[in-house]
Amino acid sequence: MPTRIPEVVRNAAFALTASTALLLSTTACTGQTASGASDDASQEQTITFWHAWSAPTEVNAVKALVAGFEKAHPNIHVDVVGNMTDDKINQALRAGGSKAPDVISSFTTNNVGKFCSSGALVDLNPFFKKSGISPSATFPKAMNEYTQYNLDRCAVPLLGDAYGLYYNKTAFEKAGITTPPKTWSQFEADAKKLTITQGDTYKQLGFMPNYHGWETTIEHYMGQFSPTYFNKSGKSTIATDPAVFDALTLQKKLVDELGGFKKLEKFRAGLGDEWGPKHPFHTGQVAMQLDGEWRLGMALDAKPDFEIGVAPLPVPDDQADQYGKGYITGTIAGIAATSKKQNAAWEFVKYITTDTDAVVNFSNAIHNVPSTLAALKSPKLKYDPRFKTFLDIAANPNSTTSPASVNGGVYLTTIQQLGYDYESGKLTDLKAGLEKAAQQIDTDIAQAQ
Repeated sequence: MPTRIPEVVRNAAFALTASTALLLSTTACTGQTASGASDDASQEQTITFWHAWSAPTEVNAVKALVAGFEKAHPNIHVDVVGNMTDDKINQALRAGGSKAPDVISSFTTNNVGKFCSSGALVDLNPFFKKSGISPSATFPKAMNEYTQYNLDRCAVPLLGDAYGLYYNKTAFEKAGITTPPKTWSQFEADAKKLTITQGDTYKQLGFMPNYHGWETTIEHYMGQFSPTYFNKSGKSTIATDPAVFDALTLQKKLVDELGGFKKLEKFRAGLGDEWGPKHPFHTGQVAMQLDGEWRLGMALDAKPDFEIGVAPLPVPDDQADQYGKGYITGTIAGIAATSKKQNAAWEFVKYITTDTDAVVNFSNAIHNVPSTLAALKSPKLKYDPRFKTFLDIAANPNSTTSPASVNGGVYLTTIQQLGYDYESGKLTDLKAGLEKAAQQIDTDIAQAQ
């Protein structure tokens, strides 16, 4: 590592660009459906694969992945196009034509609902059935969930991201803390013990709880509370689900007890960049950090003067038996509905997402979490022992993700804005705020359908 920065992170609050929203809300040009694919995958041919990776090590890893496929399928050649943004992918999926991709990969799991409902990507269920592969037995539960919408499996996981807790072992020892916290009440106590004030600022902050504090997004907090988000009718449950209220209340309590919103924001403004060597966890300015699996390599590259510990994020006290779970997201892959080579494209997708050695080798090169249950257990995986925490989180059946929606991550943006208002004190009546946000979410979804 470092590895690619997930789109979910780069977009801060899953804010969708106008062009992406427009393109995916418009029905894609229809091509062959999965059940109607009629091309002969045994014939000599070339398919096109668009992906978003751009760093040299990542590009080389993709080349190696493709080379492995071409060796196993010498009649199918893959034309690879990298560093493709979602906007470019969406435009190509809608337009079709000879230059459009047959297979795409995206960092944005939040767009799965749009990809599926618009018909931009084909339903892969018939392909899985034809190949005798059970997705539920192949992929971790959360990854299996975020690659489908309304039983339409238009995507498949291609490596994943798991979120856990990084902690400064040296700071823990100085504070007399012997083990990482397992429940939020333990976490709250530890965060206060680890906080050392210095005048009107901090010499060391136990934890940066503010939602603008990089990975401390609302869905990462709430993932540990196992929220439902929607009921069976597709209506928002954020105003009635206790998990949402509890998660927001916990975060606000941390903000208030660790110095208050203004003091924390002032401190945050002077901290280093999230993706640079001066990240506040690397420098020891923040003792605990909610983050993804990629942070371990970045932190080690920064050569900190303390020992790094890794553990799952805490869980609510009344869910202590579920300690070990976490929030899961990741890269997705799919087959374009406009592709005239869907059977050949499926052979490629099947290889890169279900072949154990292919997934393991790609994980070793990219340093993201493997996306099949078999790969997660493979003895061929190469990793720092601490990385196993994220492998276990990914495999944990209690781990969670954000459900797909017809308008992508708009509902998360709405909840995130509520979180900003509540933590800053702009919103004081949380129950009323949640009811208003739920109404807005339902309205937005109704308009998108």
